[in-house]
Amino acid sequence: MTALKRRRGAALIASGAAAMMLLAACGGDSSSETTAEETAAETAAETAAETAAEGDGAVAAGCEAYAAYAGSEGTSVSIFTSILPPEQQKFEEAWAEFESCTGIDIVYEGSDQFEAQLPTRIAGGNAPDIAFIPQPGLLAKLVEGGGPVPAPESVVANVDSYWNPAWKSYGTVGDTFYAAPLGSNMKSFVWYSPKKFAEWGFEVPTTWEDMFAISDAMVDAGVKPWCGGIESGGATGWAATDWLEQIMLRMYGGETYDKWVSNELKFNSPEVTAAMDTLASWMKNPDYVNGGFGNVQTIATTAFQDAGGPILAGECGMLQQASFYGNFWVNFNPDATVAPDGDAYAFYLPAMNDDVAQPVVGGGEFVAAFANRPEVAAVQTFLASPEFATAKVKLGTWVSANSGVPLDAYVPGSIDQLSAQYLTDLSGTFRFDASDLMPAAVGAGAEWTEMTAWFAEDKSTKDVLDAIQAAWPAS
Repeated sequence: MTALKRRRGAALIASGAAAMMLLAACGGDSSSETTAEETAAETAAETAAETAAEGDGAVAAGCEAYAAYAGSEGTSVSIFTSILPPEQQKFEEAWAEFESCTGIDIVYEGSDQFEAQLPTRIAGGNAPDIAFIPQPGLLAKLVEGGGPVPAPESVVANVDSYWNPAWKSYGTVGDTFYAAPLGSNMKSFVWYSPKKFAEWGFEVPTTWEDMFAISDAMVDAGVKPWCGGIESGGATGWAATDWLEQIMLRMYGGETYDKWVSNELKFNSPEVTAAMDTLASWMKNPDYVNGGFGNVQTIATTAFQDAGGPILAGECGMLQQASFYGNFWVNFNPDATVAPDGDAYAFYLPAMNDDVAQPVVGGGEFVAAFANRPEVAAVQTFLASPEFATAKVKLGTWVSANSGVPLDAYVPGSIDQLSAQYLTDLSGTFRFDASDLMPAAVGAGAEWTEMTAWFAEDKSTKDVLDAIQAAWPAS
């Protein structure tokens, strides 16, 4: 890190410390009296700001990159998350040097009951210093309950500099920004076999029209071009909601997508109906699906984990699924390679509308704080930095939408690197998974069951969309 960047970081931390002092003075009840705890917090914030402003002199040799975070030696910051081992160890390794250089001990706690436990802990006065929030909807609920504190200016500056603007909106509730993005995932992929494509003489399509020209060519060659599965136990149907989201964003762009998510655009509107008609011509087309499994109806009973298997055997050509699907190919063949010239790989699901710049549907976690101490702000800021994200990326199996992470930090040719290529595009049209943003009764309820019925029972598009709309909460 250059001296200029260190000074900029120091100024940002100082600005964050000033914001924390203001929060301490204004927080709590309406009393104008300053408590001893608030006074201590203000003093600590002032010390952190002064130390950070000093720059290189505040840190040991070899720790110059962490000068901006100095001033909180001997403190600890707790992090609560749903992310469990082995990924926990990678997080701890990624911030180990930060801990050593700053003297801040980061205490990691993972739980498979995270979403149930976090609100209870907050209500009981036992909130963690920081939590990794898996969905914007949960962040909004926590804010409504008076949980998180606004992000310091140092975090705001990192997010403004390194992320597509849509990410900031998902960490914002009302007009207040609370949470920077952390990890990311890419859902706008089509999986295929590079070896089979080479054998069949096909090139990776770059337009929507080319993708369906290849589909028709596969039909002519006696191959079902598409396979799919949406069975997922109690979550059966979620994969079909992803297909609809891809089309909605590609047909209409981010603004209309946002209106759909907020119910300003109704589920049974002409726009959503047209998107469903497009999906029907694709994934309910009997000429196109369901390679290796049977007819259209088998999509409803095929486990999403199993859907790609026939691709390796040449029984179907393609599968629309997220980046994480790369983990499943070894289940079909332990020796399967996931690479640009391997047994399986992915290409970007092409755009449909020239007016919508590089549409991408994805997801990720967010970093929210529940305390405004200087050391908490320092950890928050570091987690929003390219330095942390780069260190974590180099450990593998993790993707960041932070554009400050060089693409060569990823394994060359990996799905993680391919995902980052699209997720870090600051000018692209990124949107979060719509069903995760909608009320649970809709996005994780009626939409799942009705989309399943659309495939399994051939329930009409009108009846499906009317039923989903009817599930939308009245308030």
